[in-house]
Amino acid sequence: MAGVAEAMRARAVGSSPVSPAWAARAAVAVVIRPWLWGTAVRQVGRLAPTGWWRRSPHLPLPDPGYLHFRLVTAYGGDGREPTVADLVTYLHWCRAWPRVIGD
Repeated sequence: MAGVAEAMRARAVGSSPVSPAWAARAAVAVVIRPWLWGTAVRQVGRLAPTGWWRRSPHLPLPDPGYLHFRLVTAYGGDGREPTVADLVTYLHWCRAWPRVIGD
C-alpha cells in the first residue's frame, strides 16, 4: 500500500494523469452524445477545485492528485489511461443516479 501512496504523491505533483489526446477523444465522445452534455457540465463543476478560475490554466480541471487517486483505485495504478467508453459509462451512471436514489 505504501507503494501506491508514493506513486500517487509522485504523480500528483504537477502533471495530469490523462494526456491531451485522451481529453480530445473524451470531448468528442461527449459531443456526439447530446443527452450527456448536461451531465458532463455538472460533473466538471463538481470535480473542479474551488477557485479554479484564480489559478493557471484557468480551466475547471479536476485536481491532478484527486484524478490520479481515482484512476489508481479504478485501474490499479499501472499508469494506463481510462478508456473513453469508461468515461461515457461513468456519465450515464451519473445521469441515472438521482433516479436510483429517488432524488
